[in-house]
Amino acid sequence: MSDLKNLVVQDVEALRLRLTELSRRMYHEPELGLQEYRASAALTGMLAEAGFMVERGTAGMPTAFRARLSGSRPGPRVALLAEYDALPGIGHGCGHNIIGTAAVGAAVALARFIPELDGELVVLGTPAEEGAVDNAGGKVVMVEAGVFNDVDAAIMVHPSSRTTAGGISNARVALEMRFYGKSAHAAGAPHEGINALDAAIQTFNGWNALRQHVKGDVRIHGVITKGGMSPNIVPDYAEVRMYVRAQDTTYLKEVEGKVRKCAEGAAMATGARVEFRYTAHTYANMRNNRVLSQAFMANLEQLNVPITPGESTSGGSTDMGNVSQVVPAIHPYIAMCPPGVASHSREFADATVTPEGEAALMNAAKALAMTAIDLFTTSQLVENAKKEFAGA
Repeated sequence: MSDLKNLVVQDVEALRLRLTELSRRMYHEPELGLQEYRASAALTGMLAEAGFMVERGTAGMPTAFRARLSGSRPGPRVALLAEYDALPGIGHGCGHNIIGTAAVGAAVALARFIPELDGELVVLGTPAEEGAVDNAGGKVVMVEAGVFNDVDAAIMVHPSSRTTAGGISNARVALEMRFYGKSAHAAGAPHEGINALDAAIQTFNGWNALRQHVKGDVRIHGVITKGGMSPNIVPDYAEVRMYVRAQDTTYLKEVEGKVRKCAEGAAMATGARVEFRYTAHTYANMRNNRVLSQAFMANLEQLNVPITPGESTSGGSTDMGNVSQVVPAIHPYIAMCPPGVASHSREFADATVTPEGEAALMNAAKALAMTAIDLFTTSQLVENAKKEFAGA
């Protein structure tokens, strides 16, 4: 390990108490996407204290932020990405308290070295990664606003039950379907009603049939969020929220069209009417940059973090995929709990504040800082990452 990396690792270690306390505070005070006011304030407060120029409300989102610290001369712009939104009813069941704290911890540890380096360190606070709220997908908004136009590499790390270099992350579309029927007495005059709930149920039956005729990577799943008020009233309104996922955006759009036709056919069969609405921004598939991944994993090895061979095969989705379509990017995973603990669960949230979870937080912050140093001090690494991104 280089002398500079040794020093920055020591500085991360000196922040241990502050970082673990911040992660615990976020765990105890979870906030849904686009409402992460306390988390955003705490993270930006640490960055401002360390000398970063902090811009709040980035890309029109009140809880988003961009913090910059420039080196002595022009050079690569390296972005560390922070997430900090929670899940409804579960809290930080995806470990975003670790993600946000690790990114800021790495940045604060790097702060005293940046003026001696060439380039600029950027920390981007990206709200609402989880699709639990309307208009989720803060990174998508940032991409469309041009926030990544001047970034050379974007890196983050996600807690998991395994330490891997990343892997498959599916493209995803989030849809709401509203079925409109006609109410009537369900026993006295059922022939006068149009059952919106029946339309919703037949839509799910259509999807079940559709699953036989799509590629194996496709996922179609949803819930009926509204379906009537009383058994003796024909439901005049039903509402469905659902996701479609696939390994690439092109095929995703094709499957989305078929999913919509199932709903349209069900509405026609029952006499109902259906309307569609996107509830979140569409997530692109993740393009993990292997050059950056190798550098990050090499740094984890220097920290003696055990690595699971291969890549993650998660069928989930992240708006980091949209970032990876416009700039070299990575989304590796770091273990903080046994393989039997599922993400998006209370058990996973609780694991973030165990000794193992806090060890993962510290190692994530150290590896992020070390990888940033690699990018600032090895111009060939940046060039190779860009060549791979361009398909060279």
